[in-house]
Amino acid sequence: MKAIPQPTGENLTTQTGVSESLVWQRADLAAAQPDWLADEVPVALVYNGISHVVMMTTPKDLEAFAIGFSLSEGIIDAPDDIFGLDVVPGCNGIEVQIELSSRRFMALKEQRRALAGRTGCGVCGVEQLEQIGKPVQPLPFTQTFDLAQLDRGLSQLKRFQPVGQQTGCTHAAAWIRPDGELAGGCEDVGRHVALDKLLGYRSQAAWGGGAVLVSSRASYEMVQKSAMCGVEILFAVSAATRLAVEVAERCNLTLVGFSKPGRATVYSHPQRLR
Repeated sequence: MKAIPQPTGENLTTQTGVSESLVWQRADLAAAQPDWLADEVPVALVYNGISHVVMMTTPKDLEAFAIGFSLSEGIIDAPDDIFGLDVVPGCNGIEVQIELSSRRFMALKEQRRALAGRTGCGVCGVEQLEQIGKPVQPLPFTQTFDLAQLDRGLSQLKRFQPVGQQTGCTHAAAWIRPDGELAGGCEDVGRHVALDKLLGYRSQAAWGGGAVLVSSRASYEMVQKSAMCGVEILFAVSAATRLAVEVAERCNLTLVGFSKPGRATVYSHPQRLR
């Protein structure tokens, strides 16, 4: 599969995913003013000609989203399981057409689900409750992180949110190196989609050790997606849910919430942190 470009602060300066609109401000309801709104469109992931899921996303970094979603949902084991990938705009949305290996497509058909995704909800349309929690292999303990470096990464997070800086409407997910430098990052109106985009880029990049840093809360699905892709440490700017902590404990993931300058709350497996 052709490699996708890595996200950096430099190559995200071209603005995509925003539209101009007229709005009224509280201070002056008599005169409309131009403002920017984040685009949110339906994106269908189509595997070997069969639509598997429709998610509402910001229409950028869709190749990375398709790869990351496929990895974090266990549809593929590695990017090499994807033989081809095309983004096809349509009248009512966008299709990402993905050609899977025969082995992975047969496995997908066995556990296929009809899922109409919405912003902030990753389990809409799951047919049975048993399908919500996917088995995750326990993670190894190969990564460590010095919490003194966390503030450095937090200060760079907005660099990967050009749409968010214009609209105030996106979440970000970034890869933070052990020295606190952000290797890359993605944004989207949905926190799960932003994470999938990052995981897709990470699968193509030689970023080495580090952790995931997200601008949102840590729901169980953020933990599960990270663990499915071998991420050992997840930093969330906001809180974690009880189920997220339980999943993190089971799969050996170090989960940290309220990651803000000068503070952090460690929920699970603190032995990776210094």
